[in-house]
Amino acid sequence: MLAGRKYRAYMEDGQKEYADTIGSVCRSVWNTALEQRRAYRRRGAYINYREQAHELAEAKQEFPWLRDVPGHCLQQALMDLDKACRTHGTWKVRWRGKGGRHSWAPAFRFPEGKTIRVERIGRKWGRARLPKIGWVKFRWSRSLGGAVRSATLKRDGRHWWISFLVETGEPEKTVSLERGRVGIDRGVVQAVATSEGRFFDRAFLTEGERRRLLRLERQRARRMLGSKRREACKAQIAAIRRRERDRRRDFCAQTAAAVVSGNALVVLEALNTRNMTSSAKGTTKEPRRNVAQKRGLNRAILAKGWHALELAVRNKARSTGTAVITVNPAYTSLTCPKPGCGHVHTDNRESQAKFLCTTCGHREHADIVGAKNTLARGHSGHRAWRPRGCPVDEAPTSGNP
Repeated sequence: MLAGRKYRAYMEDGQKEYADTIGSVCRSVWNTALEQRRAYRRRGAYINYREQAHELAEAKQEFPWLRDVPGHCLQQALMDLDKACRTHGTWKVRWRGKGGRHSWAPAFRFPEGKTIRVERIGRKWGRARLPKIGWVKFRWSRSLGGAVRSATLKRDGRHWWISFLVETGEPEKTVSLERGRVGIDRGVVQAVATSEGRFFDRAFLTEGERRRLLRLERQRARRMLGSKRREACKAQIAAIRRRERDRRRDFCAQTAAAVVSGNALVVLEALNTRNMTSSAKGTTKEPRRNVAQKRGLNRAILAKGWHALELAVRNKARSTGTAVITVNPAYTSLTCPKPGCGHVHTDNRESQAKFLCTTCGHREHADIVGAKNTLARGHSGHRAWRPRGCPVDEAPTSGNP
């Protein structure tokens, strides 16, 4: 089974400069290859990885700076672009810019594990020999646990990180039907609610950090574009955002471990987070209405890390033999979960947290109701579901209002 291992890297100044150069060249190759693919699509033609790799080899004869970096890193950038275009389409793949909205941190991969040598040089330190970079020292915070297949270097702010893809030699566990089953409802007030009645939530920033972040964002708006003070302000904002992101990633990993452990089946709502948070400009029928409310909802959804939680659950399920499926989330928080009732109406949900069935009088937390209905649809194999007699003009389009 393949697994990832991430460590904090400590490189010398010359190695850092060379790593930045490799990242810049990989970014240039990515953008040039993407522009070439789009030019071909405008003419109604296609170009694949093999053709672009052949042209890259010819370009090395004309541009010496392409020969100064490891060739495998450039080929891997073309492979990643080819996979992205096949998965999302040529026009949906983004550029890699130095700054702004589409800023991209320098990152590159060494795909051949046989050229990478990893040694442990102390109780808390290790080092890895990378092509053309040399020995890179890193903090040995956990054991590798397998043979190295590839290595990735990435810069996050001022610090560099090295990640190894290792083959653990352990097969993926099979699903055991003797264990339990659980449904998960994701929300903006409580991040996770399970059908067992458990809630998982955490504040990723303290109140003091929120006030400081707001003050720094106001300072950045007043600073001159391109000034050193503006760049220093952006660096301080990035440090707080990085801390928030790390805490969110840790929360998702711990929640996934708690949910997956002891369960043979985990049922999630099929939520397209990108589409749900894509715009805050209103609808085409009523443009620029409730923009502030939609913007706040988008921020709340992204702050809870819905998609990151699903990825963490699927990753953890590989080592526990748990099956993970998704179901249609429509009306899950408006349907009565009591056996024999199943009444669906918008009046069933009194508020964000209160659920009261107008037919049988069943009362329960609305998020737990959504989790129970999600689990029930997973048992019955629902993929596209629509209740009978539900008022379409009043019902929302997802299980979370």
